[in-house]
Amino acid sequence: MFENHKIFKTAFAGRELTVETGKTCELSNGSCWVIYGETVVMVNVTAGAKPRDGVDYFPMSVDYEERLYSAGKIPGGFLRREGKPSEKAVLTSRVVDRPMRPLFPKDMRNDVALVMTVMAVDPDCSPEIAGMIGASVAVSISDIPWNGPIGGISVGLVDGEIVLMPNAEQRARSDLQLTVASSGEKVVMIEAGANEVADDVMLKAIGAGHAEITNSLIPFIKDIQKQIGKPKFAFLSKEVDGDLYDEISKTALESVRRALDTNDKNVREERLQPIIDEIHAKFDERYPEQTAMIDECIYKLQKFVVRRWLLDDKKRVDGRRLDEIRPLAAEVGVLPRVHGSGLFTRGQTQALTITTLGPVSDSQRIDGLDDEDSKRYMHHYNFPSYSVGEAKLSRGPGRREIGHGALAERALEPVIPSVEEFPYAIRLVSEILSSNGSTSQASICGSTLSLMDAGVPIKAPVAGISCGLITEGDEWMTMIDIQGVEDFFGDMDFKVAGTHKGITAIQMDLKIDGLTPEIIKEAIETTHKARVYILDEVMLKAIDKPREQVNKYAPKMLNTKVPVDKIREVIGAGGKVIQKLCADFDVKIDVDEDGNVFVCGGDFERASACVETINAIVAEPEIGAIYKGVVVRVTGFGAFVEFAPGKEGMVHISELENRRVDKVEDICNVGDQIIVKIIKIDGQGKIGLSRKEALSDIQKKKAAQTAG
Repeated sequence: MFENHKIFKTAFAGRELTVETGKTCELSNGSCWVIYGETVVMVNVTAGAKPRDGVDYFPMSVDYEERLYSAGKIPGGFLRREGKPSEKAVLTSRVVDRPMRPLFPKDMRNDVALVMTVMAVDPDCSPEIAGMIGASVAVSISDIPWNGPIGGISVGLVDGEIVLMPNAEQRARSDLQLTVASSGEKVVMIEAGANEVADDVMLKAIGAGHAEITNSLIPFIKDIQKQIGKPKFAFLSKEVDGDLYDEISKTALESVRRALDTNDKNVREERLQPIIDEIHAKFDERYPEQTAMIDECIYKLQKFVVRRWLLDDKKRVDGRRLDEIRPLAAEVGVLPRVHGSGLFTRGQTQALTITTLGPVSDSQRIDGLDDEDSKRYMHHYNFPSYSVGEAKLSRGPGRREIGHGALAERALEPVIPSVEEFPYAIRLVSEILSSNGSTSQASICGSTLSLMDAGVPIKAPVAGISCGLITEGDEWMTMIDIQGVEDFFGDMDFKVAGTHKGITAIQMDLKIDGLTPEIIKEAIETTHKARVYILDEVMLKAIDKPREQVNKYAPKMLNTKVPVDKIREVIGAGGKVIQKLCADFDVKIDVDEDGNVFVCGGDFERASACVETINAIVAEPEIGAIYKGVVVRVTGFGAFVEFAPGKEGMVHISELENRRVDKVEDICNVGDQIIVKIIKIDGQGKIGLSRKEALSDIQKKKAAQTAG
């Protein structure tokens, strides 16, 4: 029945990789199933027959669709079906988009839709990498023009050893979460989170991933393409008309040069607008069908000027040296009442990050394909239109905002203290106030400042910076701290974040067909020097270490650990005990399945008293221990005292005072708080208490302290 059904197999990073085509989805331009271990990802790509009108870019969409049935889960929520893409799905879509997009024809305007659907998940075999490989196969065998293939791989660092395609257990222990995409000849994408990994180790890991792709994946995909690939279709090119460009260049080249020669983005745009208006006034009437092409020519002219300055004169638009960072400023404690705030400014890029601390129960719940079900540390990034001087409606965070927030989160995650060291949920929000180049890295710097201002005991401060690239043939050059115009007209945005010790995150965006090892090495070395400078000369002069205590407006969090078999005693029947503790001490209490108890309150002393009470609940009563208890019942021969929730003993009338007591009520009544000491525990577990011995011990202790 399926006469076009083909199965291709190869070895990839020590496991079998299978690609199936021709059995399903016959109406797609290109389709395949990728099977790696027991992970299965179906990939389809389709293309529009005609160019989309009115666009000056290549309109490609990439979607990574998580189906929770693939992990044997039913979605949460009222509808019990998948909703909008998870944050991880959005990030995976971006990771696949970035290496593939530059390899499509730049003058093509046909819509291309690439969809990766996760059908089954083997925790040891990454569906994200399977999706990237499938995307490359699907486009390669389709009739859509593309200068691929590419391959992708994940790389870990376990016990100091580089591991390709680590399994779930290795990923949990890895100091590196690196994704590399390669075309075989060059590296086309790098995405990394790392636990302060040294530069040379990072370079070795990138090289190991690149080599595996080159040796196994690229020949495999090319062979599939050779066997079943369709001829590529012809498309209507939207390449700039050479004659029109030459005319505009003759008219406006010198004016554009003068307009671009400033370090102020606002001044640059003010100078350019009259020139753009003048060009349209002169050429729109002569070329009424090519107004969009005229805009393309203006863009190309600006790009020509900026790139020639850099390549020929080693001159930057704002006059800086290639290794010079724009003016920097750092400030903490910018906002009152918030738990922490940090303002970081680099030229006309400015990020304000606010830290909020909350109980551990405020951790984000995650409904995804892997085993992670909550996230205690969260970083969100907002990029309003006013940050670039535009008037647009706020539509909430898009894929770019989600991606930048995740990059900052990844960069800081290695230095966030454990929940045992700092029992808080932590949320950072970076508000981009002004944008002229690499706001994601500014948000990393602002976040470090904000965390230290909030009193979060981070392990080390983190800074981030970006490196740009200009290439022409075999000639290339890098520059540090690229501003918007250099990013816009350049070939690379290589972002690296890290501490003094090592790298914590990398994200590489390219507009060309890839990087050589020499370019990658120089970019990492250049960003290393820059981030150390930013840390030492700016950030640590604003605040050199985390504050000793959390902000007075932050909740006071304490934690203790109880035996697992004692958790039920802390909670009580129907939650009675824990509810009473919350009411008595005005706190919020969270207990996890491992026996960790987190107490959150506005008053430190009351929260401490609550922790003491919880410890008393689970502690085995010991002779000699002293408690503050509550009288719950009075009889003629003594008083019954609850010295811990659910635990009580009796104070015989003879043990109430160091004198004869005729009536118990002369000393205490129901509801009174009294100090008691455990003086005996009989064979049936009944506890005898003494008020007089407790008072005597306390007096002796005070006397000893006074004498001392």
